[in-house]
Order: sequence, then structure tokens, then C-alpha cells
Amino acid sequence: MLEYELKTATKPEWAEVAKSNFDSFLKDHAACERKAASLAMSMVQHYPDKPELIRGMIDLAIEEMAHFREVMKIMLDRGLQQDNDEKDPYINQLLKHVRKGSDVYLLDRLLIFSIVERRGHERFYLMGEVLEDPKMKDFYMRLAKAEHRHYTLFMKLAHQYFDADIVLERLDQLLNIEAEIVNQLPYRAAVH
Repeated sequence: MLEYELKTATKPEWAEVAKSNFDSFLKDHAACERKAASLAMSMVQHYPDKPELIRGMIDLAIEEMAHFREVMKIMLDRGLQQDNDEKDPYINQLLKHVRKGSDVYLLDRLLIFSIVERRGHERFYLMGEVLEDPKMKDFYMRLAKAEHRHYTLFMKLAHQYFDADIVLERLDQLLNIEAEIVNQLPYRAAVH
């Protein structure tokens, strides 16, 4: 199973919060794309013995950097610059649930990154729905499709390296944890 549903949906209020402070949303979005590219490259370095993972993560890093470039172009056209990185409470809370030990560590990272990309897929689609500018609508709809590819890539890799039963059981646990996190965090002009 490469596709799955999140356990809790983002409420439409999130899109209104993000849209109402779109400049801040763009800054956070750029930071997310840059961090995603860095994460992919760190996976390449961390797992030199896994050629399929290396190929997938290099392609992912290139695509995430292309998205970063596109968001930066939009920001520069709006006279915006990047802010200092802030800790993302959503990501930080999710990462607290990564287990120690080489196999479970890899599985949890693949599944958490899949969930993060799945949430991005949902939220970019919501942004595409609420934005009036046709170019920006198209941009976020296109990014939603890319996030779909990304979250299924992480699932494909998880299934490649682990038994399906183990993957699905842990995915279910992490989706429950992610739903709790999403339901507890206030909405802000940020991707997560």
C-alpha cells in the first residue's frame, strides 16, 4: 500500500490563516523545501548501502531544490527575504517518536517523512483552492501533485526494506500520533 489517508483532515481555517499572512507562509514554505532537500541528501550519506534509497533521495533532493528556487523567485518578486530558521513544532513533535536502533530508525524516518509529505500534499491542495491568483493556484496544485509523488516514494522505500505488515502497523501508529499533534497545534501561516 503506497497511498493512505491521514487520520485527521486540516480544517479550512488553516488555509484562511495561511492566506491572510501569505508572505509569512511563503517564507516558511521556502524553508520547508530547503530542509526537505537537505534531509534527502543526509539520507544519501547515511545509507550508502541502499542504492534504491540513494537514487530516490537524490531525485527528491533535486526536485525539492527546484521547488525552493520557485518559491524564492516568488518571494524575491514580492520583495521578501528569508528569515532565520525557526524550529517547526509539528516536525519536532513527530521526530520525538523515531525509535532508536538501525532498522526501526530507518523505518520510522521513512514513514514520518512520508506523513510529512502527505500533509504537505493536503495543505498545498488547500492553498491552491483558496488563492485567487491563477498562477499561484496552479503553482500550489502542481506542488500538491509533487508531494503526492514524494509521500508515495517514502512508502515504496519502506515496503522495499521492510515487511508489509511491519510497515502498515507502524504507519498506523504514526498516523495516530500525527493526528494528535495536528489537533493540538494552533494554525499558523506555515505549511505545518
